[in-house]
Amino acid sequence: MTQTISINNSQHLQVSPLEIPSRLLLGPGPANAHPAVLQAMNTAPVGHLDPAFLALMDEIQSLLRYTWQTENELTIAVSGTGTAAMEATIANSVEPGDVVLVGVMGYFGNRLVDMAGRYGGDVRTITKPWGQVFSLDELRSALQTHRPAILALVHAETSTGARQPLEGVGELCREFGCLLLIDTVTSLGGVPLFLDEWGVDLAYSCSQKGLCCPPGASPFTMSSRAREKLQKRQGKVPNWYLDMNLLGKYWGSERVYHHTAPINLYYALRESLRLIGEEGIENCWQRHQQNAEYLWERLEDFGLTLHVEKEYRLPTLTTVRIPEGVDGKAVAKQLLLEHNVEVGGGLGELGGKVWRIGLMGFNSRKENVDRLLEVLEQVLPK
Repeated sequence: MTQTISINNSQHLQVSPLEIPSRLLLGPGPANAHPAVLQAMNTAPVGHLDPAFLALMDEIQSLLRYTWQTENELTIAVSGTGTAAMEATIANSVEPGDVVLVGVMGYFGNRLVDMAGRYGGDVRTITKPWGQVFSLDELRSALQTHRPAILALVHAETSTGARQPLEGVGELCREFGCLLLIDTVTSLGGVPLFLDEWGVDLAYSCSQKGLCCPPGASPFTMSSRAREKLQKRQGKVPNWYLDMNLLGKYWGSERVYHHTAPINLYYALRESLRLIGEEGIENCWQRHQQNAEYLWERLEDFGLTLHVEKEYRLPTLTTVRIPEGVDGKAVAKQLLLEHNVEVGGGLGELGGKVWRIGLMGFNSRKENVDRLLEVLEQVLPK
């Protein structure tokens, strides 16, 4: 309940204790955090240079390497949301004048375009209709035409629910002498990822989706090829807070102070990654796929149409076309306020055209699909 707090001369403010409704978060993120992760957040903080905390940082790095399937030495959690990790990849890899080729097939491809331009990149784009993906032949043709220093692709386009295949793209980038940068915000922890096998040079993600953790501690990784480009740049990284030359000294063996880390969020991230390791990353991927296929089948039985071809659908996020004559926002509002179930609306070109349903991390469970369909059956006929 909203409270109005007026300023007066009294010495005390009477504000009610925090009350937040309990929701089932089946939108594009955040997802509900695992109870063990929330419990870890309640652990008393220690100092950000305490040996126990530094050891926890090392654990985070090792667990992230496992989850991403990479041996990259510089694999860390950025203190900030996924957008901060996104900007970190651009800030550390793009120099003024660099040709940056961005594959735009949704909202977050456009965000990469905006960021790369702000850092002085000579940004070129290739585009696909929202919900489609690029073929290897299309990417080869674009690399031949533009000869970029960096190819940036969104592996999991959160606005459309489409998964961009990456097999063979890294080899193409090496053939044309460019770095491969990918967005794994909606895929890390829920969709198969093999960064080293696929030749990925820069990747970023977030904590509040497939990792079933609150937002604010966001995975970032750089290959040795990307670090070599960083070391050769003509000037300093223009973003001090996200400069990996500085952050690497905090996360590496030197342990040089950089900033006060969000200690309790790192507790949570460490615990969420531990849970993935305990389940096994391949089992985690399989769980997400099985529950997504169950969702797709149930939605189609219900007479709804899915936006993305099955071959390219994300198991973590499904876009459902809003039926003709249905007010999508009204349905989502009723689900939230009357049933405590959140689903997302469309972004950008898909605004008002789709719902976005997330099954990510701890929320990727069959009973959550059943709950969603149960309340949809009550709301949609109205």
